[in-house]
Amino acid sequence: MRKHSKEYLETLTPAKAYELLVEGNNRFVNNLSKDHDHLEMINETREGQFPFGVVLSCMDSRTSVELIFDQGLGDLFSIRVAGNIVNDSILGSLEYAVKYVGSKVLVVLGHTACGAIKSAQADVKDGHITGLLSAIKPAISKAMLKSKDQHCFKDNVAYANVENSMEEILHRSEIIKDYFSRGEIGIVGAMYNVETGEVDFFKNLTTQPVQKKQLTEAV
Repeated sequence: MRKHSKEYLETLTPAKAYELLVEGNNRFVNNLSKDHDHLEMINETREGQFPFGVVLSCMDSRTSVELIFDQGLGDLFSIRVAGNIVNDSILGSLEYAVKYVGSKVLVVLGHTACGAIKSAQADVKDGHITGLLSAIKPAISKAMLKSKDQHCFKDNVAYANVENSMEEILHRSEIIKDYFSRGEIGIVGAMYNVETGEVDFFKNLTTQPVQKKQLTEAV
């Protein structure tokens, strides 16, 4: 079945969509990326788009999700903002991806050595940056309650910030909460290591068994 088609997306499960991301990152880390035929992808997607996943990530220039997950044109919705925070516009974009396009997995992707996280910890105040960083501040308190060895990369605030964004999405969006409760989408929290290229899928709320680490508690 052709990948960039409505039929393919309708038959894709959240767990399989998650596996596509895991496999893609493994290829990226091992320098085994697919040979993407860009012209072919343009031709396949010219009449519509059917991305299997939607990723909310940081605007950091090192975190291009198409590269990190070795995906091509039309495979992923990419929503980028400093500190991978959540606001009304981002929620609306996520809802569009899930309800009107049919994306099967929603990923909140943070990264190590995040400048927005460091600025929030330093209590930076400057123009509109002040308001943006205020959305990260709750993660600082949350991280202080966690043991130091809980997260493998020791970027505890960045991890906590991903968890907070996941919580906000489920608590503030009735649309996404409904699709998740019916098992029609998976929700994943992940952390990209800027030193190794590896993605730690540390919090997985997909409703079907997956191959990597899975936390069963709901946020």
